[in-house]
Amino acid sequence: MIIYTPPKAATSIPVIDLADSFSPDPAARKAVAWEIHKAARDIGFFYIENHGIPTETLDSLLRTAASFFALPLEDKLEADIKNSTCYRGYEPLAVQTLDEGSKPDNKEGFQIGRDLAPDHPKVVRGVANHGPNVWPSVMPELRTDLEAYRDSIAELGQHLARLLALSLDQPENYFDAGFPDHVVTTRLLHYPPQPHVREGNELGAGAHTDWGLITILLQDEVGGLEVLNADGDWIRAPHIPGTFVVNLGDLVPVLTNGLYRSNAHRVLNTAGVDRYSVPTFFDLDYDYVVKPIASTLAEGAPARPEITVGDHLDEMLRRTYNMETPA
Repeated sequence: MIIYTPPKAATSIPVIDLADSFSPDPAARKAVAWEIHKAARDIGFFYIENHGIPTETLDSLLRTAASFFALPLEDKLEADIKNSTCYRGYEPLAVQTLDEGSKPDNKEGFQIGRDLAPDHPKVVRGVANHGPNVWPSVMPELRTDLEAYRDSIAELGQHLARLLALSLDQPENYFDAGFPDHVVTTRLLHYPPQPHVREGNELGAGAHTDWGLITILLQDEVGGLEVLNADGDWIRAPHIPGTFVVNLGDLVPVLTNGLYRSNAHRVLNTAGVDRYSVPTFFDLDYDYVVKPIASTLAEGAPARPEITVGDHLDEMLRRTYNMETPA
């Protein structure tokens, strides 16, 4: 049994070197997993370096994001998310509200997932967030760059999920049953500058936790991401070249009976220039049942109720967009 200790009040976010996680030596992989274990218990956030995706690819995608958001609004609205059956496409400013009770977020976005044909079983079933991507007719490199990036990050997400399993003293393939029909959502985000928190607690992204399993964030040099530590203080997560910021979503505390943290974070862009970021949300199959791992259960404590990935994500989509989940 993993012994529970209260989380520490982190003052910074650790950087984890993934190089040894690709080693054929199980002990080397386990050592990296232990670093994830410590970060997951303390704050639920960590940077990763030596992850295998070239820095040139990351920089190029951020340039693509800036070029897309600079397009005229009418070009972006060709791919309006309102016309998608599965939350794909362009999301104008102030559509999403992550911090319930606050004004909508001061950001615009563009998102894709796995591009699924009409005869895919989950599309036929009408499962939310499953279906085709949508694209504007201009800027063909947007599709080329974003699809290639999504596929690379999905592979990295599976790698991190195996490390997550190892960090919990489970076999590396513990989550593999959820990989073949995994859910992956990659979003380009643009945060216009704002000098301060506006009326109604309007930020670039209001305080929230992420919904699913693992988030892998590419951010530019502008900064603005802040993470809430165990003492209730906001700490900065600055840009570190060549790294991703990784955080755990709300399904992880279910898996670990609260041992690992899904931590609140927010974005406030006060730098005076535009900020761009690319989060990718890696989740298991919508039908995958998330069950508490017995070894994480503190003596005498009740296990958290199990839930499917899909039921949880559907509820969060309805809540933050204030609308019914599309069929």
